[in-house]
Amino acid sequence: MAKEVVKKIKLEIEAGKATPAPPVGTVLGPAGINLQEFCTKFNEATRDKIGDVVPCEISIYEDRTFDFVLKTPPAGFLLKKVAKIQKGSAKGANQIVATITEADLRSIAETKLPDLNAYTVEEAMNIIEGTARNMGIAIKGRNDAELAEQAAEAAEEEKEMQKREAELEEMEASLEAEVTEAPVIGEEEKEDQSEENE
Repeated sequence: MAKEVVKKIKLEIEAGKATPAPPVGTVLGPAGINLQEFCTKFNEATRDKIGDVVPCEISIYEDRTFDFVLKTPPAGFLLKKVAKIQKGSAKGANQIVATITEADLRSIAETKLPDLNAYTVEEAMNIIEGTARNMGIAIKGRNDAELAEQAAEAAEEEKEMQKREAELEEMEASLEAEVTEAPVIGEEEKEDQSEENE
C-alpha cells in the first residue's frame, strides 16, 4: 500500500549548500523529518549544480519519511546568471539593464522546459522572453530595438512628469505665499473694539 502524503513543501535552496539552520530548519523542522538526512540527500543530489538556486518539492509522509523532487532553477535566476547582473530592473521593461543573445534565451528555455507549461522550446522561449522583459533584460535581435524604444519613451515621460511636478510645486509655493500675506478678516475689528474699551 502506498504511503500517504501528509504535507508538501516547496523550497528554493542553493545547490549543495542545504544546512539544518534557517531557512531550511525553520520550514522543515515543524514537519518532523530528519533535517540532517534531508540536507545530506539534497546536497548529494545537487552537487553538479553548485552555484545555482534549485527549487525542490518535498513530500512528507505519515511516518515522517520524505521524498523530494528537484526542479529547474527559477527563470529569473538563470537570466541574471547569463546576463551577469545582480538584480533586474526596478522599472521593468522601461529600463534595460542587460542584453542577452537568442542562443542564451534558447539555452534557458531548454533548461526550464520540463517545468514550464509549454510543449516546444519555442513556446518556452516566449515564456522566458516575457520574464526577461519584466526584468529589463533585452534579447538581441528579438526585442532589443523595441525595448530600447520603450525605455527611451519611458525616460521621456519621466522627464515630463518631473517637469510637471516641479511646476506644481512652484504653483503651490506661490499660492502659500499669497495666503500668508492676506490679512485675517476680523482682526481689525477686534483691534478697534479694544481701543474703544480703553
